[in-house]
Amino acid sequence: MPLDQKQKSGLFYACLGIFLFSLSLPFTKLALQSFDPLFTAFARPIIASLIAIPLMLKAGVKPLPRTLWRPMVFTTLGGVFGWPILIALALQRSTSAHVAVISAVMPLATAVISVMKNKRAVGISFWIASGLGTLLLIIFSLGRGGATKSDLIADLLIIGAVLASSYCYVEGASLTQHMPGWQVISWVVIFGLPISIPGALLVFAKTHSHHVIHGGALFGLLAIGFSSMYLGFFAWYRGLRDFGVTHGSQVQQLQAILTLGWSALLLHERVTSVMVFSAIGIVFCVLWALSNVNKK
Repeated sequence: MPLDQKQKSGLFYACLGIFLFSLSLPFTKLALQSFDPLFTAFARPIIASLIAIPLMLKAGVKPLPRTLWRPMVFTTLGGVFGWPILIALALQRSTSAHVAVISAVMPLATAVISVMKNKRAVGISFWIASGLGTLLLIIFSLGRGGATKSDLIADLLIIGAVLASSYCYVEGASLTQHMPGWQVISWVVIFGLPISIPGALLVFAKTHSHHVIHGGALFGLLAIGFSSMYLGFFAWYRGLRDFGVTHGSQVQQLQAILTLGWSALLLHERVTSVMVFSAIGIVFCVLWALSNVNKK
């Protein structure tokens, strides 16, 4: 791909963000051994703020301009509450494999929202590559047992989570035109604290007696707060800014493959030949979509 230096940097950071996001599922499974799903959703931004607030104070970041409050609120609603809470509720009714089947459309949904918001058309070959990659991602997820344990309410929750997260990515990337990506995610978790702190306290008070806290579960909870909620977005937003949201979002199709790798390594999940061939096809489709970044 003939990329300039900014695009190369963007592709690197987008891949780094997805690498960190891919650890979310194994770490969440560890956390759920001792914590309620809703508690983990509310606790994520609180944990992330333990890095964000000191960094913001040390850097002497000025208060957020009023003109940026609206996109910041929407980004917070999608990234801090929409995706984590809706997915947590869906996982109570379904399996992570089934969640993956529907959430496979997220890269494509992000690209569509980006094109609609920014009014920047892309070539037909990009949509073919993105659509084919999405189809292979669904097949990949079905190979992990994604056709089992589904119901309408769970599916609607997953669809809502996908739309919330996709919109969050687009809005968050637009904010990087005004500030570095690390400041965007820092403001996001800070904006979420007035809801996440009382939410976490309330859920913990009602559920802690049902669980015994283990060291591995505590490590998983801290990991999804520091990695998935903060450091991953730190890299992801910068990647989307430098490479472009529409094309950069397609890197996210690789997340399922990386997650399966971690699940096989850490959780001993079985890998089938269907998954392997689907994964190879997904990589090809991602490269195909990215190769059109400089084409109209």
